[in-house]
Amino acid sequence: MSPSGLTDILPGQFVRHPGRPDWGLGQVQSVIAGRATVNFEHVGKVLVNLLAVTLEPVEEGGP
Repeated sequence: MSPSGLTDILPGQFVRHPGRPDWGLGQVQSVIAGRATVNFEHVGKVLVNLLAVTLEPVEEGGP
């Protein structure tokens, strides 16, 4: 965790949204000012507030 309490989500990283498993696997496009733009396989690009949602990192090739 970073000092701000946010997870260390980085562009290019694969993630899942814990409250929206139906969105599928997402790839982080950018992280700016506590918000991440994530391209999810079933819903497209979504702006996620990292203060409200803890994205779950996924290893490439993982579930």
